[in-house]
Amino acid sequence: MAAAEEGAAAAPPDGGAESEAAAEMDAAAVMEGEEKEEAAEYSWPQLRFDRPPRRLYQFARQFRSATPAGGRGSGDNFLKGVKWSPDGSSFLTSSDDNSLRLFYLPEDAYSGAEHVADAAVGGEDSYGAFLQVNEGEPVYDFCWYPCMSLSDPATCVFASTSRDHPIHLWDATSGELRCTYRAYDSMDEITAALSISFNSAGSKLFAGYNKAIRVFDVHRPGRDFDQYSLLKGDEGPRGIVSSISFSPHNGMLAVGSYSQTTAVYAESNMEPLYVLHGQLGGVTQVLFSKDGNYLYTGGRKDPYILCWDIRNTVDIVYKLYRAADSTNQRIYFDIEPCGRHLATGGQDGMVHVYDLQGGQWVTGFQAAAGILNSCFQRSF
Repeated sequence: MAAAEEGAAAAPPDGGAESEAAAEMDAAAVMEGEEKEEAAEYSWPQLRFDRPPRRLYQFARQFRSATPAGGRGSGDNFLKGVKWSPDGSSFLTSSDDNSLRLFYLPEDAYSGAEHVADAAVGGEDSYGAFLQVNEGEPVYDFCWYPCMSLSDPATCVFASTSRDHPIHLWDATSGELRCTYRAYDSMDEITAALSISFNSAGSKLFAGYNKAIRVFDVHRPGRDFDQYSLLKGDEGPRGIVSSISFSPHNGMLAVGSYSQTTAVYAESNMEPLYVLHGQLGGVTQVLFSKDGNYLYTGGRKDPYILCWDIRNTVDIVYKLYRAADSTNQRIYFDIEPCGRHLATGGQDGMVHVYDLQGGQWVTGFQAAAGILNSCFQRSF
């Protein structure tokens, strides 16, 4: 805007409206050319799956040495999930000791993987967590603010929900609690959300409860929220809302529940659009494709991730296999930033990678001895 104002001030006073219009068109053409040039300079890296990935960093001992808040032995602690930050600078873990740990990538990670030595299995941790926050009760869900960027400290936040607690918004640079979002039941007692997710714009925080969604304004912490009942007659999720995912383009959100049901709603008014049945177990994760046209759902004690075309939800497009038929633990899957491949963990410690264009299996590798979650870095 400053450049435009300077240009307008320097323009001759007798050019008239036509001169101004021509100047605006020239400026627009220059900006468009610059955008095309920037796009041409950057290209997504080509992912290769003809060889297994290298283990660059490992983190184990700091989790094993943790003392769980529930008083169990330290050897019982285990990881429940890990999520990369939207800018790819850090990742957040949730573990059974009721704690969230934040790890930033070291400087050598940005200079290329060829400069980093492989991490030895069973060796010392590559480095310690930058910060750790303790919830005091089991963590049900956690999520990053979608506009998070390390260059803007005000956006460096993540949210969490745990048993008997309100939703907490944490500062990712200091570990301090910024604010809380509180929902109350009919007895005026705090009721904990079972799942949480920011909308794509980061202006609203959606929280899942039993057969209901409560929506908080991110900029108005406290107990003000809008509530929507999900059960409409005989349709809609009947149980606990376990997972929420937003389409990146078309203003829809998907809601998975432990009643083996996934429902799709319009974000603007929570109007139900589709109800999807087919999961063998309670739905534990829902995730839209990068173009927003497909929805992937996974369940507990269910060995298949289902692919749905939300433009035609009559039939399942294809199924992706993973070993998950004998555990109640949530096993995450994720889609890489290019949107072409999906990776999923399993109870056998295997990571399976699938090509989403047709659901073909691409590769698999042994990454752990036990139950394994999977997630891609948000940016390269």
